[in-house]
Amino acid sequence: MSQITIPPAADEDSPRRERRRQPLASVPSGRSTAASVVQDELRRAILAMEIVPGAALVEKELTGRFGTSRTPVREALIRLKEEGLVEIFPQAGTFVARIPTEAIPEAVFIRQALECATVELVARIGTEQAIAKLDATIARQHEALEAGDQEGFHLADEAFHETLATLAGYPGIWKIAHAAKSQIDRCRRMTLPVPGRMAMVIREHLSIVDAIRRHDGPGAESAMRMHLGTLLPDLLRLQEQNPDYFV
Repeated sequence: MSQITIPPAADEDSPRRERRRQPLASVPSGRSTAASVVQDELRRAILAMEIVPGAALVEKELTGRFGTSRTPVREALIRLKEEGLVEIFPQAGTFVARIPTEAIPEAVFIRQALECATVELVARIGTEQAIAKLDATIARQHEALEAGDQEGFHLADEAFHETLATLAGYPGIWKIAHAAKSQIDRCRRMTLPVPGRMAMVIREHLSIVDAIRRHDGPGAESAMRMHLGTLLPDLLRLQEQNPDYFV
């Protein structure tokens, strides 16, 4: 098993580099707060594929990285295990969980059920101000695409879907969808470097917004269903390219 690693930033001369990240910050002294900070940062790194499936998570290394004792680190790892992102084997060690292939179609189904209903509602009640907010998130994605900023692109993508839930008047829908899609996120992050992938996502978002602008509920729902379903055809290729990442 590989040890926990955070990849170095891309070369300064690369026009398509990901945004540099600062070293992981030390955490506050309070145990619960410290455990939450460790949990949040490890979750972010796991979902971003900065720590790959199967990588070993060594408590001693993590305490040094976060500047905390072992107790908050252990608490954070237990919480991540409950989320399905970490596996703990007594006497063997703690590892980033591999992506459960069978869970991906179900997660896509949940997102489609929630977000297709959301976008259909936004298409019926959406105002010009609402559409302007969606356009702004797509503009951020354009900027990230031009900069080769995959992290920025992902964050703008998240903002697009969260904005739709907010505009529908049901922000809790995004919280439910967000909780259901952690395994999807790891697959999505693997597809972003594929040439043309980010541009395709932007085109799909534009199709959704165009339907909303026309107050075409069924059209917006259809565009969203297609957008969220594009990951499934990629799944077999991702498994073939990275067999050690899946189970």
